[in-house]
Amino acid sequence: MTAVRDYKSIVLTAITIGVFVVAVVVLRHLLADLSPAKVMSSLGEIPLSRVLACVFFTVCSYTMLTFYDYLALRGVGHPLPWRQAALTSFTAFAIGHSTGMSWLSGGSVRYRGYSADGLSTMEIAGVVGLVSGTFALGVGTLLGLSLLLSAHEARQLLFLHGWQLRVLGAAILIGLCLYLWLTLRKTEPMRIGRHQFKLPPFGVTLGQLLVASIDLCFAAASLYVLLPPQFGLHYLGFLGLYVLSLQAGVLSNTPGGLGVFETVLIGLLSALPGAADESTAGAVLLYRFIYYFVPLVLGIGLLIGRGALDRRRHLQRWTATVQIWMERFAPRAVAAAVFLGGTVLLLSGATPEIDSRMEWLRGIVPLPVLELSHLIGSAVGVGLLILARGLLQRLDGAWWTAMVLVVAGIGASLLKGLDYEEATLLAAVGMVLWITRSRFYRRSSLLDLRSSRAWVVAVVLVVAAAVLLSVAAYRDVQYAHELWWQFAFDDDAPRVMRAGLLTVLLATAFMLWHLFSPSREEPSMPDAPAIEKAARIAVDSQDTLAYLALLGDKQLLFAPDGDAFIMYQRSGRSMVALGDPAGNPARFEALCWSFRELCDRSSCWPVFYQVSAERLPLYLDLGLELAKLGEEARVFLPEFGLEGSARSGLRNDYRRCAKQKVAFRVLPPAEVVPLLPRLQQISDEWLLSKATSEKGFSVGRFSPDYLRRFSCACVELDGRVVAFTNLWLWSNREEFSIDLMRYGRDAPKGVMDYLFVELLLWGKSQGYRWFNLGMAPLAGLEKHPLAPFWHKLGVLVHRFGEPFYNFEGLRRYKDKFGPQWRPRYLASPGGLVLPRVLLDTAALIAGGVKEVVWK
Repeated sequence: MTAVRDYKSIVLTAITIGVFVVAVVVLRHLLADLSPAKVMSSLGEIPLSRVLACVFFTVCSYTMLTFYDYLALRGVGHPLPWRQAALTSFTAFAIGHSTGMSWLSGGSVRYRGYSADGLSTMEIAGVVGLVSGTFALGVGTLLGLSLLLSAHEARQLLFLHGWQLRVLGAAILIGLCLYLWLTLRKTEPMRIGRHQFKLPPFGVTLGQLLVASIDLCFAAASLYVLLPPQFGLHYLGFLGLYVLSLQAGVLSNTPGGLGVFETVLIGLLSALPGAADESTAGAVLLYRFIYYFVPLVLGIGLLIGRGALDRRRHLQRWTATVQIWMERFAPRAVAAAVFLGGTVLLLSGATPEIDSRMEWLRGIVPLPVLELSHLIGSAVGVGLLILARGLLQRLDGAWWTAMVLVVAGIGASLLKGLDYEEATLLAAVGMVLWITRSRFYRRSSLLDLRSSRAWVVAVVLVVAAAVLLSVAAYRDVQYAHELWWQFAFDDDAPRVMRAGLLTVLLATAFMLWHLFSPSREEPSMPDAPAIEKAARIAVDSQDTLAYLALLGDKQLLFAPDGDAFIMYQRSGRSMVALGDPAGNPARFEALCWSFRELCDRSSCWPVFYQVSAERLPLYLDLGLELAKLGEEARVFLPEFGLEGSARSGLRNDYRRCAKQKVAFRVLPPAEVVPLLPRLQQISDEWLLSKATSEKGFSVGRFSPDYLRRFSCACVELDGRVVAFTNLWLWSNREEFSIDLMRYGRDAPKGVMDYLFVELLLWGKSQGYRWFNLGMAPLAGLEKHPLAPFWHKLGVLVHRFGEPFYNFEGLRRYKDKFGPQWRPRYLASPGGLVLPRVLLDTAALIAGGVKEVVWK
């Protein structure tokens, strides 16, 4: 077998070299009449705007390429956050594009990166295969569309009749549609001969097709903008030729398709007048440099840098010291640096620009861009002054907004007067912001900034100083109304006047808005006595959700008699209560009205999340509208068992796991405490394997103080805990439920099925009537044409969001236990407010708006 593999390797290498030699010979023949000197001189004739456009489209193309891996990781069932996958993906594509055999060279980079992220060898091989499939889908889509829609132009280049090209394009698109249909219908593995394989889900395949098509459009555009305009070839027609040439280069296995891509492209363009001239060759040469060489250098640098970081573990002690310093001083230092950056921008905008720099900019920057950049610089300066307060309060939103404004300020500084000193200062501020990212973690709206007299005075003084400086700098310019409408490169005074007015207006508007905004009550988390009071109420409550009050991350509103409470938390403008009120039902109506009044005083929207159908009249009386969130699964324990054909799958999974000598135990709270370090380790391993972080609000998180209050069900393997869940138990044994469900990497396959079955049998033996499996989001929504708009929107999200959030998979999993389903609702002001309420609630659960999309 080794000899056969060596023989195949030699043959493949020989074919690659032969193709390359033939391509070089043909290319030399096509370009025989060209002068190398003229080719090089043609590079200088390409306008800077076209070069920048090429760079822009290249950046867009490589950005889309990172989604190849992002979707492939989801296709193999091991998703990673985009930021984590993008680094490995870019490095693999940058190196694979330029070295040839991208499946091998890029595959080795992916193996190095993804194996460190916990993927197995088979999963990495699946990622490589899906990435190649994504490229093929994009090529087929664009080639089919190009042949179908631009057959007239392609006819002149491919020497085929127009109807033949249209038939070919239609055949390719029909084949793609058939493949999409198969991924939608064939959810089980397919077999061809002795080989068995499973198609990726429909949502992933659709994402592959769209991502690859957009990527190839950007890649083609990066070359198209460099070509001389005399061709008269429309972009859509060129797109098909580019895709054909690119595919030929990929099949040749030569590094980056070198020689083959150029031969096929110029050969196809030779039917156009003046195609094989110096300007075309220069454009392709520059395209090679921008699209292949520059990313290759960046990719190699990233690969080397990542390797160097992996070897710097001896610096952990020093890093820990730096982190302690950053924790104490970073927010103040960063806030001061950002405030300084805003001050510099405002003072710079109030003074004349340097004449020599303005003269140099005259031939490069259009006057409207110059004028606009001056205004943007001043607006960014005001924004940075305001954001400094949010950074001092460690707000996550202030960090993101400051990063955007710093980048905008750098661009404005360079465009308004080539002020590279300001740009360098802002770049340093941006670097400090980037390094200290982890210090800004608090989730809150920027509109909720808590002001201080010192901050207000500092902002007013800086704005006043900028205005006075502008007056002093232009004291020799006589004021006239016409100055406001005067635009010229040499007229600094009108620009400064306009920028000064914008600065004053923005600062005044923010101060007035902040002054007249309704005050909101500051959230105060419950103390230990309040949590103990809630714990006593939750034991006798009619909903196990009440136990989430014991996390201590939600505010508590108690009834005057102290026997009922509402747990809630503010997110944006929404005051979100979790579930129905807990405790004595006689207090619920008055308690809900108290919550409604609290929302009114705080200028917030009242929202009740995940409420039951039994309490809907109460929320209607509050003037709220209802939207169905999904359905909750409850298993009737007296009828549960593993007997019968309906339970055959569950029974087999349970027995398969039981054969591995696992054991099930329910530990009382006193026995849970000594195991907390092991449970913490299991939880960390589970979070790492799922590439996610702890959620909040409507679900629990790992907290020793929280877990020590509950009994825990554990699965042990060889006497060592490998999986656990904490139990929510009612005192009257009407219902029990679970919260955290975690298993470690050494847990046997199917351990959660085993744990659930043992839990249900245990609950049945203890006399409990119901086991609550929790809610399946967006389940049970009406699909009727006359259904409410929310139901129609929810059905669309359920269908097309399946690859990302696995709605249907969660519903099918819970259905294995034969539950009864009951609806859960969202009560809110409704109407146009509903989308904002949903976003606020999702951000509350996920830990922020950004985390709603990225795990």
